[in-house]
Amino acid sequence: MEVHFSADKEARLQHLAARIGRNAAALVEEAVDRMLEYDQRFIEAVEEGRAAARRGDLLEHDQVVERIEKILRS
Repeated sequence: MEVHFSADKEARLQHLAARIGRNAAALVEEAVDRMLEYDQRFIEAVEEGRAAARRGDLLEHDQVVERIEKILRS
């Protein structure tokens, strides 16, 4: 597979790779790995939420607000 970047993106990538002493291709592969892992976790979370909704396992608005506030206080 080949990936083509705009001249600007390629220059930025090369500059970053040089600054951190890494290979530009390795940086791209690492970034793609992170994206794929994130997307997989997101899809699984959505599927889990949809399954919970089908089971009727839903939270009331107040419960959602309480959980968000708890997370923000942590």
